Amino acid sequence: VRVLRRMTGLNISDEPRAIPILHHDLFNYPMIYSSEAGQMQLDHSEARVLREYLTRGGFWMVDDFWGTVEWASFEKEMRKIFSERPIVDIPLTHEIFHSFYDIDGLTQVPNIGYAYIQRPVTWEQDGYQAYARGIFDDSGRLLVFINFNTDLMDASEWADEPHYPQRFSAYAYKIFTNSVIYAISH
Repeated sequence: VRVLRRMTGLNISDEPRAIPILHHDLFNYPMIYSSEAGQMQLDHSEARVLREYLTRGGFWMVDDFWGTVEWASFEKEMRKIFSERPIVDIPLTHEIFHSFYDIDGLTQVPNIGYAYIQRPVTWEQDGYQAYARGIFDDSGRLLVFINFNTDLMDASEWADEPHYPQRFSAYAYKIFTNSVIYAISH
């Protein structure tokens, strides 16, 4: 939060808020963030509320889920929200990659374990390549920003850890900043 405030000048709460999908305050937030969405299970009411939230102008950033098994589970849950809207790869020319910082390529961001193993790898399960995917509305507005086979939040959380590579944290901060700017401007 401090980095985002310093870099953008936005007036942001010092503390993040974790609220359930069905909480009455959900519609007061222009952006929501979910981690480990490959394990998400939505009931009918939650799917209906998320659909309404997104179609009324909300923005949802999804992060930190890996591999074909978690992708299949995530895709199944997303069909509960938008059965008629496809999940598509987002081209690097899209505004989400240029709303504040210019991001010209995707980086697969590993979890904190990367910093402490002898032969580090950036992937988990069978998620060898990072993807940026999305769901768009009829006018082309990005509703759901899906960061798959990557762990952007770990890179933000461990930015001060001397063993965790700065290149991952810098990339994650750029993606998060762009996402917030996109969410409040679209």
